[in-house]
Amino acid sequence: MPGRHVNDPQMRFYMKQRLTEGRARAAARAGFSLATAYRIDADPRLSSQKQRPRARRRPDPLAEIFDAEVVPLLQAAPGIRPVAVLDEILRRHAHLDRGVRRTLERRIRAWRAQHGAECDVVFRQVHEPGHLGLSDFTDMDGLGITVDGVALAHRLYHFRLAFSGFEHAHVILGGESYVALAEGLQNALWALGGVPHEHRSDSLSAAFRNLDSEAREDLTRRYEALCAHYGMQPTRNNRGVAHENGAIESSHGHLKSALRDALLLRGSVEFESLVAYRRFIDEIVGAHNARQAKRIEAERAFLQPLPRERTTDYEETRVYVTSSCGFTLRKVFYTVPSRLIGHRLRVRLYDDRLDLFLGATALMTLPRGRAAANGKHGHVIDYRHVIHALRRKPMALSNLVYRDQLFPREAYRLTFERLCDQLPERAACKTMVELLSLAHERTCEAQLAQALEQCLAQGQLPDLNALRARFSPDPARLPQVRVHLPALRDYEALLEQPTQVSA
Repeated sequence: MPGRHVNDPQMRFYMKQRLTEGRARAAARAGFSLATAYRIDADPRLSSQKQRPRARRRPDPLAEIFDAEVVPLLQAAPGIRPVAVLDEILRRHAHLDRGVRRTLERRIRAWRAQHGAECDVVFRQVHEPGHLGLSDFTDMDGLGITVDGVALAHRLYHFRLAFSGFEHAHVILGGESYVALAEGLQNALWALGGVPHEHRSDSLSAAFRNLDSEAREDLTRRYEALCAHYGMQPTRNNRGVAHENGAIESSHGHLKSALRDALLLRGSVEFESLVAYRRFIDEIVGAHNARQAKRIEAERAFLQPLPRERTTDYEETRVYVTSSCGFTLRKVFYTVPSRLIGHRLRVRLYDDRLDLFLGATALMTLPRGRAAANGKHGHVIDYRHVIHALRRKPMALSNLVYRDQLFPREAYRLTFERLCDQLPERAACKTMVELLSLAHERTCEAQLAQALEQCLAQGQLPDLNALRARFSPDPARLPQVRVHLPALRDYEALLEQPTQVSA
């Protein structure tokens, strides 16, 4: 056909037809003109053999530079980036333009393909059912999750079976630690209902950082004891080589994408509580496992049985309750009831909480706090623990170290600022302490916060008498109920009555 080049298959077909047909008939069958047939007969070379190599259309700006200057740079620093080489070349040769960047990158890439260092190789693996389970941590700050209006800095502990793709995720509020690993791993195994033969993780690499050799050995022993309790062989990939944990590293991205899509459909990244956010994570992971239900059920037959009970997933230590009505642990100050001052408590330290024991008696559970990134001490304060003492010393509120953490809600803090602006210091402190005492004694912390917000919006100071009347009843005015118990001899009359037994 006119306007189209004759390709190699057409020429081969024409030459084959010429063995038995005339020139015109063979050309018609091949799809070109008789004049083209005459040219082919005169020069039987294929079209691809007639093409000339494409020559440069403009001078090579790197012709005199690449071998003399660029190659020595690449040999001296094999890992240097092409953009850094470009900056150095432009510094040496001011007449060059940054438009040579693509040419330089292409030539560096070609040079490295022939003379560069050997690259690391990824070896694809065949995974047997029930053999390998993997653990890792992934940072979740990029999703912008907020809980009760406060940004939630957290990670996810992520567990996955290499064969079936079973997944489990657990919200971690602190860093990559043994406690977080032990709690997350055991939750995953008990949710799965079985144990793989091998457990691989690189999660302890961050936990080892800044530890001395004795602490590292202790952490290693605890991790090996955890795996031994479940009958798993503990293994780790080489530090910094992410693709050796590729069966779970790639799943991080898929899980985050699923969470991001679910948050967009939900229309909000705000959650009312940490429990609600964890429930949201469980729903997303559960939907993934439901899609892999057949493979997961098939792999369960190859898993080891679970032990009779879980092993420890906490760190235990002892603390002393000082006269400040609290104790300091991991650079965080916690308040406790003042009756515990002078006692030594046994503390079980979890990722998100502290369980306190006096001897073998369980006392209470406190939320776990963290020190600030700049090293400043943190505070976990419950105003109920100290309010009785503050009522006797209200001026202590003025310069209290943990004053901002003492207020249970934002409305209380803003109210105290308003009181300090409009009242003398002593009156402001006394009024604020009475408000906290009212919230504690009448168990109306949330309702009182709403009332304080109304006062702030109206530009008024809170009226203590009106608030006490509002949040009645007053315990002092409750009626006294007297119960008259009958004398025990009155019951003897019941015993003396004859009892009839029917046949």
